[in-house]
Amino acid sequence: MTRTLVYGLARSGEAAATALERQGDEVVRVDHENEDDLGLLLGVDLLVKSPGVPGERPLVVAARQRGIPVWSEVELGWRLLAPRPFVGVTGTNGKTTTSELLGAIFRAADRAVVVAGNVGTPLSSVDAPEDAWIVCELSSFQLEDVHELECEVAVLLNLEPDHLDRHATFERYRDAKLRIFERARHKIVPRALGLEGIEFSADDPLPAEPLMPGRHNRENAAAATAAARAAGIDDAPIAEALRTFPGVPHRLELVREREGVRWVNDSKATNTAAARRGVAAYDAPLRLILGGRAKGEDFVPFAEELPQNVASIYLVGEASDELAAVLDAAGRSYTRAQTVARAVDLAVAEARPGDVVLLSPACASYDQYVDFEERGEDFRRLVTNLP
Repeated sequence: MTRTLVYGLARSGEAAATALERQGDEVVRVDHENEDDLGLLLGVDLLVKSPGVPGERPLVVAARQRGIPVWSEVELGWRLLAPRPFVGVTGTNGKTTTSELLGAIFRAADRAVVVAGNVGTPLSSVDAPEDAWIVCELSSFQLEDVHELECEVAVLLNLEPDHLDRHATFERYRDAKLRIFERARHKIVPRALGLEGIEFSADDPLPAEPLMPGRHNRENAAAATAAARAAGIDDAPIAEALRTFPGVPHRLELVREREGVRWVNDSKATNTAAARRGVAAYDAPLRLILGGRAKGEDFVPFAEELPQNVASIYLVGEASDELAAVLDAAGRSYTRAQTVARAVDLAVAEARPGDVVLLSPACASYDQYVDFEERGEDFRRLVTNLP
């Protein structure tokens, strides 16, 4: 019997602990309440780390010093599911959309498939048929501590500064992302990055035009098409999925149209690169809700390059002062709304028929919400309840 310490007891940590106990391991559960007790490492053979736990935490550092292997939850999940073939998807933005689109493509091709990972279902909780493909969304946090994770097809969508509050430098963030390719058979890479592999871009010819709006979603569709072809899927089911897949919640999700105004939930845009894509998806006048908790990014280029169709900006959350300073320097006006609820009220008063009210915050949600999903659900509720 193995004695395993599971560090972090949110969704993926609890899934890991349950899976380990099911196979007969003794599990030591660790969260904020007991993480300072280094004595918990006594007799431990393995540490499985949730993605939210930084590698610099004393318990993790002590485990490495004692020669105890440290795995991410996806490393455990991969080992439990091997030898089922994996399609791994990473990148700064578009991971969830592309992973779910790939799931739709596999289903259109009548192939057994499970979509898991960062997308919401912990990998170690997956119960899949032996012939199933596993499409796994992989964040930089999850890729930090992989060792044998092997992808039949590995996809890198894009690479832009993000999570610098955790990784400290772009180089460390990039290195974590590129670990997806270490044991990959087929590598799907953006043409613009000049990496070795099967290249894709937003301008590629596709078997069908995607239903999802925006140039960035055409790029996601091109990546999914290249990955599906590498997995041996014909163009007919790819085309069927592209024509019918509507996108994912909290990513350019049309909540409703009210008195000629479209209300769009893009809460998953937790960095400036994602918010740029959200803004660029619309030619109409935009009423933009920005803010939350900053992640160490430089907001200056984002503020300077906001297009002129952004007619109003409503600032919410902790980052309001930082955003206000760069918007002042860029000569852009804004209103301090403080909360999403207040921003919705202001947009109701100012928006005109043909406008788009867009929640695309360019920030994390942890100042006022549990996660981006709760923030998006709050926005959706507020908008749905408008008279």
